[in-house]
Amino acid sequence: MMPDTEKGNQTGITEFILLGFGTFPKVQLLLFWFFLVIYLMTLIGNLLIFLLVVADQHLHTPMYFFLGHLSSLDACYSSTILPKLLASLLTGERTITIHGCLAQYYFFGLCAGTETYLLAAMSYDRYLAICKPLLYASAMNRKFCFQLIAGTCVNSLTFNIMLVALLAQLSFCGPNVIDHYFCDFYPLKKLSCTDTGLLEIITFLMSFIFAIPPFLLTLISYICIIVTIIKIKSTIGRQKAFSTCSSHLMVVCLYYGTIIIVYVLPDSPTLRHLNKIFSIFYTVMTPLINPLIYTLRNKEVHKALKRLCGNMIFGRSHLKVSISFQFIS
Repeated sequence: MMPDTEKGNQTGITEFILLGFGTFPKVQLLLFWFFLVIYLMTLIGNLLIFLLVVADQHLHTPMYFFLGHLSSLDACYSSTILPKLLASLLTGERTITIHGCLAQYYFFGLCAGTETYLLAAMSYDRYLAICKPLLYASAMNRKFCFQLIAGTCVNSLTFNIMLVALLAQLSFCGPNVIDHYFCDFYPLKKLSCTDTGLLEIITFLMSFIFAIPPFLLTLISYICIIVTIIKIKSTIGRQKAFSTCSSHLMVVCLYYGTIIIVYVLPDSPTLRHLNKIFSIFYTVMTPLINPLIYTLRNKEVHKALKRLCGNMIFGRSHLKVSISFQFIS
């Protein structure tokens, strides 16, 4: 009877306390408004891009097909974490149930895993368009684009189901305080009373698979793009291309770099204290920056926005919204 009693004691915890930014009580309201503005800007920016890509036939191309999915993914990504953080900053209520915690971690992992390979697919698309223009139309066809999106989603979905299923088998016997603003793997693992050796190995392998290969593919694609750009004779064209690519590469390096630091590098006391700060970059800032970086200098998006505003204001024609994307060759 002893094992059963001991097990019962271990599973007594039914909820966790997300410490979040509770160590800074004097700036809770300021942080609330800061993250609220970021969340609203993220939702508006990403949903606007998604609407433009779906509604405007001029944007029914592979590049905007990926951009539309990235925008919808970033909106979901941000909505997985920020509403709970905003509620805790406003009300001071920081508790979350074990099931709620696992659900949050699952959707976070699903979005993060999907986004890494989606960014890689977008960089490969730009590589073909700039470096192999004669092969672009045949290579980036409708079927291949849908296969890339489907494969990315299915892989992330499968791996994260496996990981959360293993996390659900853990026993927690206290304390129940998570020193983070969302339910992440390492803070959650530290509260377990059971052996997590196998789980750590699987998590490390998953982090490696979803971080290193897409990062290298993205980096190599942009290196090839930059080499091709250097050969452009027009100084203005070269500067414009460099400006766009450097912006994309900066965001990609920031996103992958912070993910690699948090999940792939060996755990150390120094990194452990900075992980909460690093996490802000890939959970909060990247979904905000992505729509700005990928559309700020994009003339096609600007034209699509003008057409949408014209249709809404003057009622020139009824917008026909189609769920399926028809690519323009």
